[in-house]
Amino acid sequence: MTSSHNVYFIVTRKPEGSAHIAAGHIGCASKYQYEQAGPTTPPRKVLLHLMGSDSSFERIDRSHLEELEAEEAELLMALPDAAERLRYFREKEALRAARGVAVGTDVMVVDEGGEKLRGVVRSIGRRTAATYLSPLTGTFFEVELQVGRGEDEGKGRTEAPHRCPDGGRLFVPFSKLRLADPGGSDPERPPLEPEELAPGDRVTYFVSDTYRHGMVVDLQERGGQTMVRISTDEDENGKTGGEVEVPLDCVAKGEVPPGPEGVDAGPAPAETKTDAPHADLTLNSLVEVTLASGNSFGIIRWIGTFPDRQEVLAGLELEEEVGVTDGCFRNQRLFSCPPRRGLLIRLSACRPDSRFQSPSANQTERKQEDAESGPDLSPAHLETVPPISSEQVNQILIGRMKGIQGHHNSCYMDAALFSLFSCSSVLDSMLFKSTRPRDAPVQETLLHDIVNPLRRRGFVEGRSVMKLRQQLQKHGYSRSFTTDEKDPEEFLTVIMHHILALDPLLKISAGGEVQQSYCYQIFLDQNHSLVLPTVQQLLEHSFHSAGLKLAEAPSCLILQTPRFGKKFKMFEKIVPSLELDVTDLLSEAPQQCVLCGRPAQEECAECFTDPLFSQTGFKVFCETCSSQVHSHPQRRSHQRAPLEVPEGYASWGGPHTPTRDKLELFAVLCIETSHYVSFIKHGPDAHDWLFFDSMADRQGGSDGFNIPEVHACPEVGRYLGMSPAELASQVPRGMEGVAKRLFCDAYMYLYQSSSMNLYC
Repeated sequence: MTSSHNVYFIVTRKPEGSAHIAAGHIGCASKYQYEQAGPTTPPRKVLLHLMGSDSSFERIDRSHLEELEAEEAELLMALPDAAERLRYFREKEALRAARGVAVGTDVMVVDEGGEKLRGVVRSIGRRTAATYLSPLTGTFFEVELQVGRGEDEGKGRTEAPHRCPDGGRLFVPFSKLRLADPGGSDPERPPLEPEELAPGDRVTYFVSDTYRHGMVVDLQERGGQTMVRISTDEDENGKTGGEVEVPLDCVAKGEVPPGPEGVDAGPAPAETKTDAPHADLTLNSLVEVTLASGNSFGIIRWIGTFPDRQEVLAGLELEEEVGVTDGCFRNQRLFSCPPRRGLLIRLSACRPDSRFQSPSANQTERKQEDAESGPDLSPAHLETVPPISSEQVNQILIGRMKGIQGHHNSCYMDAALFSLFSCSSVLDSMLFKSTRPRDAPVQETLLHDIVNPLRRRGFVEGRSVMKLRQQLQKHGYSRSFTTDEKDPEEFLTVIMHHILALDPLLKISAGGEVQQSYCYQIFLDQNHSLVLPTVQQLLEHSFHSAGLKLAEAPSCLILQTPRFGKKFKMFEKIVPSLELDVTDLLSEAPQQCVLCGRPAQEECAECFTDPLFSQTGFKVFCETCSSQVHSHPQRRSHQRAPLEVPEGYASWGGPHTPTRDKLELFAVLCIETSHYVSFIKHGPDAHDWLFFDSMADRQGGSDGFNIPEVHACPEVGRYLGMSPAELASQVPRGMEGVAKRLFCDAYMYLYQSSSMNLYC
C-alpha cells in the first residue's frame, strides 16, 4: 500500500554527474515537504528517495522528473529494468489498460518465448512487503492459466513469469499481460467454484442427512477441497451465533425451501432496546466477534438487512486480514476497507471490544453507571487543566497504566500527543481557538477526552485515542487512520493545518520569499564533516547548505532528524541540544562579530566549515576582522556577503551582545522497528527526564490490551554531561537504561520558547 503522504516521480532525464541514477528510476518525496513552497511554485530541486536495490536519497532537478500517481508507480516498480519503465510510462496506453484490469478479467500472458497463454486474473497486489527503504515493491497480477505452465519456481521477482506451488498460476507484471479477446476461442474454461458462492450468500448446508441454514462467511481451498465457512442460524445443538465449516459439495445456494429473492441491502429496522451486549452498538462502534479462528476485533462500518433475511447484519472492518472482502457483498458495495478486512455478520454476534473495558468492571456495571450518571458535564470535565509540573510528575504521571494506552498501530499518535501536552503548554492555543462547526468535535475530543484526563489523572484510555482516529478518518484525510501505521508529522499536519487551521509554526526565508510550515526536515549534503553532531549543528548545517534563514523566531520548533540511503539514520548518535540558539538563523536580527563582538557587517559561507572557528554558529565578522581573516592565503578567494545591519546598530562602536533568541528542548520522539516512544524533559535539573511507551507491556493475547508505562530515566542526564569524546566511545548496547534510544533512535525533536506559558 502506497503512503498517502508521499509524492511519486519517475526520472525522465539522467542528471549530470550522477552515475548511479538512470532515466526510469522511480522515487518518492515527502508530500508535506514538497508542497511547502506552495502548490503553484514547486521546488526547483526535489529531495527524492530513489527505490530499488540502490535505494538512496538524492536532490534532483524538477525538470528531470515527471510526477506519477501512486498506482502508476506501483505498476512500474514491478518492471526490473529502468529503461523499460520509462518506455511504458511514455506509452501510457498500457499503463491505462493495466489500471482497468480487475480480478476475474480474462487475459493472455506473454512468456519469454513470445507464446501467449490464456488465463484469468485471480489476485492483484504485492509479492513482498514494503519497508521504509522500499515503500514501493511493485504490483503483480496472479493469473490462473488455462493452458501451459510457467518454468520458474516462483521464488523471486525476475523478468520471467513466476509459477505458484500448484503449478497453474503465474505472478507477472502488467507488461506481460494482454487483454483476451472476449470472442476468443476458449468456451470450455470452467469458472472457479468460489464464484458460485460469495460471502453474504444465504445457503443450505447438509449435515448428518439433515439440512440447516446459514450465511457464507468465507471459502477456502484446503487439501484439494473447497471448504465453506458458514455463520449458522442454529446448529445441531440449537445454539445460535456459531460457525461451521463444510465441504462445498454439501452446500446449496439459497434456502430449502427457498426464501424471497433479491439482494438489495436496506437500513436496519427499528429495534427495541434490550440488555443484550449488542443493543448499544452503532456505526463506528469498536466490537469483538468470535470466529472459527478465535476472537477478532474491528469497527462497524455498515448496519442493515437483506430482503431475504429479517435479522440485522453488521459489516465489519477487521483489524487483521481474517475477513473475506473489501466491503463488497453480493456484488454490492456496502462500505470500503482494505482487502480481506471486511466481514458480514449478524449484529447479535457482535459485542463491545473487551480490550477497552476496565479489567475490574464488566459491561453491565459500566452501563448501569453511565445510565445513573449520564454524560459527564461536571466542572472537572469541562475545565482546562494546566500541564503536569515537575513537582507533580511522581504523583500523577509515573507508573504502569500511565500515559496514553496504545491500541492497534496508534504509537505514533500516542507518543506525539504525550510529548506535546503532558508537561508543555506551548501548543495549548490549538485546544481553544475558534474552529469550524464540523471540526469542533475533533477539538473537543482532543481537549476533554485526551489532554484533560492525561493532565488530571495521568492516564488516557485507548478508546479515547481511537475516537480521535475515527473522527480524523471520517473527515476524509485518510481511510486508514484507525488501522495503519503512520508518521507523527502526518498526524500533526492534519490536526494543526487541516482541522484546527493553526497558524504555521515556522516561517522560513528562502531567496527573498517566506515559506511556512509546521515542522522542518533536517537534510545535509553528503560532504559534511559531522561525526557526533548536536541538534544545534545539524540545524545550522542544514540552513547553511540550503541558504535558508528564519523570518522570525518560532514559539515552537519541530525538527525531524536527517536520514540517508540504506543506513536509514545518518549518524550512530545525535546529541540533543538542551538549548537551541536560533539568533544567527534569523534573517533580520542584529549579529555580532564572532571574533571581537562588535556589530557584524559581513558573512562568509566558506568560513562556516573552517576548523579554525567554533563548531557552531554562522561565521559573521565586522569589516576589520573580516579583512584580517581573509588576508590569509587560504581564505583570499572566499566570497563574502554583506549583512543587513539594523539602523542604528552599526553606529555602536564597541563590543555589544545582542539579546539571544533561544529555545528549550521539551520532548524527543524516537523510533525503533516501527515503534514510537518519547522522552520528556519536565524540569530544569539535568536528571529531569521521563520515558513513555504506550505499549510497554500487554495483558492477555490477541484479545488482551496494552499496558502503557511512564518511568523516570535520570541516566539520560549523566550521558548529556559527558564530553564529546567520552560520549562517542559509548557502545549503544552498553548504555544504561533507555539512554541508547534517546541518542541513537531519535526521530523528532520538539523545542519551545521559554516565554510561552499559558498558565503562568
